[in-house]
Amino acid sequence: MNKGLAKRIIPCLDVKDGQTVKGTNFINLRKAGDPVELGKAYSEQGADELVFLDITASFEGRKTFTEMVTRVAQEINIPFTVGGGINQLEDVERLLYAGADKVSVNSAAIRRPELINEITQRFGSQVCVCAIDARLDEDGWHCYLNGGRVRTERNLFEWAKEAEQRGAGEILFTSMNHDGVKTGYANEALAQLANDLSIPIIASGGAGTREHFRDAFELGKADAALAASVFHFGEIPIPELKLYLRETGINVRI
Repeated sequence: MNKGLAKRIIPCLDVKDGQTVKGTNFINLRKAGDPVELGKAYSEQGADELVFLDITASFEGRKTFTEMVTRVAQEINIPFTVGGGINQLEDVERLLYAGADKVSVNSAAIRRPELINEITQRFGSQVCVCAIDARLDEDGWHCYLNGGRVRTERNLFEWAKEAEQRGAGEILFTSMNHDGVKTGYANEALAQLANDLSIPIIASGGAGTREHFRDAFELGKADAALAASVFHFGEIPIPELKLYLRETGINVRI
């Protein structure tokens, strides 16, 4: 299993009005909800990358979020991706200029797929993460918009392929069926994505145990695994998770 690039562990922080929304269990932090402090703690624990999602869509929220990105860039030395409400090149420019390494586009890219081409032509594929929220309905895997509220007729696998062809550098796939349930990632769908595409796939939605991460890498063939609450609530410390993965033969950076 040690072939190829190291598998990445990525904590995800939902940020609203400058604060992390999902509760946190970190002690010794000045503000447990401060995304910069939290990101720093994750970085020190061995996270490979971080994702910060702006869930305050208002203009005022944007300003707060951009200021936070600047602070993160000053304090953290691992790559980080930012997403939420990115609709045009100006949004991407503002966040990269503030110090983000990558941007994640979701609903806006489904509504206007050319956005992916524009971002990658201007800034390079490595900057563009295409996030896809999908659910396994009776008629197959469908992509959803607006934080999983609106169903589209786009099929997960077709849209992921198109995103790759348009230049996206990575796919961040969240299974809505698995999200928050802590019963494991959507490994069959992940494996199909990994087989269909040649860009990295980030698994999201479903982490509850260390074994779930292992399965995402072994069964799901994912390149990275993202999680929120198991890290925020201290249920799975990152150093322990990485030691466990290494012991099971998975190549991770320790």
